[in-house]
Amino acid sequence: MKLLKLSLRTRIFISMILLVLGASILIAGVTVYQYKEEAEAYHRERLERKETAIRENINFVLASTTYMVNTENIPSIFKQNQKIYEMSQVHEMQINIYDLEGSLLISSKENFFKDTTDYQIDKPILAKLDASSNRRYLLKGETNGEKFQSSYTYITDQRFKPLAILYLPYLQDDSVLNRDLNDFLMRLGEVYLFMLALAIILSYFLSKYITKSLKIISEKINQTRLDKRNQKIELSNASEEIYALISAYNSMIDELEESAVKLATSEREQAWREMAKQVAHEIKNPLTPMRLSVQSFERRFDRHDPEIEHKVNEFCDTLINQIDTMSSIASAFSNFAKMPAQQNETLNVPKITKLALDIFNENYIVFNSEKEEILAKFDRTQLIRVVTNLVKNAIQAMDETEDPKIVVSIDEEPDNVCISVCDNGQGITEENREKIFEPKFTTKSSGMGLGLAMVKNIVETYKGSINFTSKPGKGTIFKVRFPK
Repeated sequence: MKLLKLSLRTRIFISMILLVLGASILIAGVTVYQYKEEAEAYHRERLERKETAIRENINFVLASTTYMVNTENIPSIFKQNQKIYEMSQVHEMQINIYDLEGSLLISSKENFFKDTTDYQIDKPILAKLDASSNRRYLLKGETNGEKFQSSYTYITDQRFKPLAILYLPYLQDDSVLNRDLNDFLMRLGEVYLFMLALAIILSYFLSKYITKSLKIISEKINQTRLDKRNQKIELSNASEEIYALISAYNSMIDELEESAVKLATSEREQAWREMAKQVAHEIKNPLTPMRLSVQSFERRFDRHDPEIEHKVNEFCDTLINQIDTMSSIASAFSNFAKMPAQQNETLNVPKITKLALDIFNENYIVFNSEKEEILAKFDRTQLIRVVTNLVKNAIQAMDETEDPKIVVSIDEEPDNVCISVCDNGQGITEENREKIFEPKFTTKSSGMGLGLAMVKNIVETYKGSINFTSKPGKGTIFKVRFPK
């Protein structure tokens, strides 16, 4: 599983290194195997050559002897003039001659190691020699870690009648071949160490080159966003597969931009429709009592009534109140739709905040600031709107609180200014926490629910943040942070 999580570049790098190592091991194994095969073939051919030469020498001795050529005279024939020892010295091999029953007749060396100096040939060997098509049997074995080959063949007379069995023990001396093999493997190892180092370097740059295009595509894909204009990928030296991937990505970008435009248009239309419905709904609310008031006044109007002036004043006050309500509704939507201007004035935040609190008459509002002067870049009007909206919300949250209290605090942080508005009102329930900053959301019977949405909009425009903590029945703390 961990291998699957490796990057493509790492996989290519590891694969090339493993390929070189695998090839090195395979070639070394084949080389060792080939050397062993050649060593076996060399010893086998050498034994055959010596055997052929010794048989020719034996035939010459049998042809020139004065003894009758038969099995019983074999020891006498080869002891005459020390022929068997002479042949053994010339060919540098031990020579043993057995009768057809496998018993030893004569040997050039009486004391040889046990496995090759038995005085009797085993019956299975005699059977295999007799059954062989070329009248020859080769036995391979190993004694004390040393390999040997033993050749059994018939000695015949001029009529090819078997007279005896020639046994030639051949000890394989592989010291020279092993030394050559070790020298070759050492040189091969040095070459492959160099090749491995070269392969590591080439693998690093080659994997980097291969994955360069994919890395560019990956970065572009990670940067792709629906809410911004995405750049297309342009590569001139891409391979056919990479070019196909780039073409697919560029086509996707075109389709994404078209979809983004359609989505934005649809969202704007939907937002305007929702806004229109909200405005119409909020305006209809005061229109209904206005209509009822006019109809009631019309029915009860009597110009001779002594209290007509008082009734007209009441009627006018009712209409003015409803008109003021409609005016406040229009102002609220206008303020929400208007983006705050980016006027980065250097303000004394405690002074402006205290100025914003002067419009409130509630005596339970307390203002605290750790410093009299904390400077930050913000728009004066927008800062006042932020403070007044938060305090107004806090006041409305304490309609049923017996001992209301609101604390507005200004704190200076290393990079930010923090404005806290703390109340001991009703708090915010769990189900309303996620909706608190949504436009049109309100828990009050009056108002449009645009205050906190507008505050969030203003604060985020100045790269700040707003958050809150609340406990139902105990109160809420809103904290606004913005850069100095």
